[in-house]
Amino acid sequence: MPPRSLLLALLITFIWGVNFVVIKLSVTDAPPLLVAALRFALAALPAVFFVPRPLMRWQLLVGYGLAVGVVQFGLLYLAIQLGMSAGLASLLMQMQAFFTALLAAALLREKLGPNQVLGMALAFTGMGVIGLLADHQTSPIGFVLVLVAAGGWAISNILVRAAGSANMLSLVVWSALIPPIPLTLLAGVTSGWDAVGRTLTHSGPGFWLAVAFMGYFNTVLGFGIWNWLIQQHGASRVAPLSLLVPVFGMVSSALYFQETFPPLKLLGAALVFVGLIVHVFGGVWLGRWRAVQG
Repeated sequence: MPPRSLLLALLITFIWGVNFVVIKLSVTDAPPLLVAALRFALAALPAVFFVPRPLMRWQLLVGYGLAVGVVQFGLLYLAIQLGMSAGLASLLMQMQAFFTALLAAALLREKLGPNQVLGMALAFTGMGVIGLLADHQTSPIGFVLVLVAAGGWAISNILVRAAGSANMLSLVVWSALIPPIPLTLLAGVTSGWDAVGRTLTHSGPGFWLAVAFMGYFNTVLGFGIWNWLIQQHGASRVAPLSLLVPVFGMVSSALYFQETFPPLKLLGAALVFVGLIVHVFGGVWLGRWRAVQG
């Protein structure tokens, strides 16, 4: 990749990693599901008036919007508000790669390679270690909600495959119209309408800057540049760089919130990260080793 493209890719992974810190700051005194609703409202408006509608069935568009907006980010925001640390959340969300592979095997009859099976074994072992060491930075319910949120991400990946060649920026912008209403209704039910009204009328500039960062920079700008990079250089060169997201997420959380990683928790995180690397690159390594051997 040319240096400019590589720098753009690093910028987006940095934004996506730091976003977990921004999420934690934004849900401290606000209903988390409302924050997620506002994030998608800003991602949709005013971009929806300038971006053409994606060429796909409306059922897929609605399903994608619900999977990403309500399940993935709604539960992620709720998990962080309930005590899940930003750093570990950024790492555990990458379990979507394994959930996607399992769903593809079950629904699309795709075969799992040996590297994928090994990667899953390592990552699930690391996840178990992290889950057993629940503390004030890793609430049990937050841990479960993050994994369900990663499952929502995996479902959205399957829906993207079903959408075929639909423009991804159009998909991101138009699908952002779906989550705000159900998320706002759920926020009113779970947090109370008084809290919803107070957030909308009494929040300071810092809160709205955080929401704008998540809606415009993290969602529209982030996915727009990322998809442009994939179109220019191919998914095989660009997609693996997303492994840097949990690195930036964990480092920024450690710096801002003084999040600590005891040896066993660090071991669990390392197992998850190594599992991801084996999952992404193991097939290429195995192919090269077989070519050398034979």
